[in-house]
Amino acid sequence: MRPIPPELLSKPFTRADAERLGVTSRMLQGKRFTRLHQGVWRATAHVMTEEDWITAARLALPGDARMTGITRLQQLGLDFGPRRPIRFVLARDHHLALDGVFLHRTKVLPPCDDVGVTVEAAFTAYCARARVIDAIRVGDWLLHQGHTTIDAIRTFALSCLWRDGADEAIWVLDHLDGRSRSIRESETRAVLEFAGLPKPEINAVVVAEPVTVIGDLVFRRWRTVVEYEGVQHQENRHQYHSDLYRYGLMRAAGLQYVQVTNERLARPRVLVGEVYRTLLAGGYDGPAPTFGVQWELLFRGISVAVGPKRDRIHRSAPTVWR
Repeated sequence: MRPIPPELLSKPFTRADAERLGVTSRMLQGKRFTRLHQGVWRATAHVMTEEDWITAARLALPGDARMTGITRLQQLGLDFGPRRPIRFVLARDHHLALDGVFLHRTKVLPPCDDVGVTVEAAFTAYCARARVIDAIRVGDWLLHQGHTTIDAIRTFALSCLWRDGADEAIWVLDHLDGRSRSIRESETRAVLEFAGLPKPEINAVVVAEPVTVIGDLVFRRWRTVVEYEGVQHQENRHQYHSDLYRYGLMRAAGLQYVQVTNERLARPRVLVGEVYRTLLAGGYDGPAPTFGVQWELLFRGISVAVGPKRDRIHRSAPTVWR
């Protein structure tokens, strides 16, 4: 039995690649190879990574298809959002069905870079289908990591209001803040704000003599700090002891604090109630949180907040396929 060429053992490849290395179509039909897409294969023993699946999609798609949406943003290191379908966009009408791949079609391709469409274009495409809370998490992350700016997103969206997601991206900008250091911090802030509680300072310095500390969400007027505790705060002993010391300083300085975990975020109304009661203890006398229309919007698509596209001002634009 002819050995598999080393070049084909660790990545997806096309039929043309196989033929160039002496692997015939008949050999590809054997058990040593697995078909991924039309004309794209892998060695059966090779365990596919996420990057391999993207490579396989690229090989199966036309050469002018470009990565877009959440798939493009994940290439920046974003560890959030669905991995399937892998999203690409093509600037013409082209029908091709690939398992686990969605090919968007448009008459005018947005600006692109070496990876896919630009960050601003990818975020706009993502907003077309994203929930409000998810767009806030992703948008904050992009801003904090320095991948884009509010002005850059707004400028792009305003330049092509006819595109799916443009109105949605502009709408969500008022709720983004790049000072949040993690996706979960952004989620915590959004939950509190959409329930109607006051806007906190984000990652602000708080005096806790004899030192100063930085609080994730600081309600300075009511001497209350809301802290998101990631897994590392529990698993890393150094971090754990550092947190104990830090919270001790806060108590000594007369600061109240609420610790937020993933489990608490999974019950957002309960979390809002806990923060509200803590603010009351600090002298807060403003409105109580509410869980009406504004709250419900947080967990629905941005398109719901923006309203039906047919009701928006007509925009002169090229015909779009999708």
